[in-house]
Amino acid sequence: MSIDLKRFDNFKDAQLRSLDVVSATHIKLNVAVQDSARAFDWITLTLNFIGVTDARLLDSKKLQFVDMSEGVSLLHVNKEFAFAIGACYNISTIKNSTLYIIFQDLKYQEGQF
Repeated sequence: MSIDLKRFDNFKDAQLRSLDVVSATHIKLNVAVQDSARAFDWITLTLNFIGVTDARLLDSKKLQFVDMSEGVSLLHVNKEFAFAIGACYNISTIKNSTLYIIFQDLKYQEGQF
């Protein structure tokens, strides 16, 4: 897992586009973000969360209404990683997030806006 959240300004003001449960342990999230490596042009990131052990997900129809002004948090917790919407500093705040995913590995792919 190696995604540079600083490059994408922690996904602040990003747009959640789609969420797909590929399997019980694989979740795919598509997000539109600004990329500082491309003069802050918008790109689409496809995040593949692999080895998912816990999650709170939203229906894809509700994703457009999620407040992304605080961006996302990505933490390392007990040999796993945790991704959550908003500023989260520990597992308790992560599990109170609107959307969170606890996983073992993350792969991402950059695409056109």
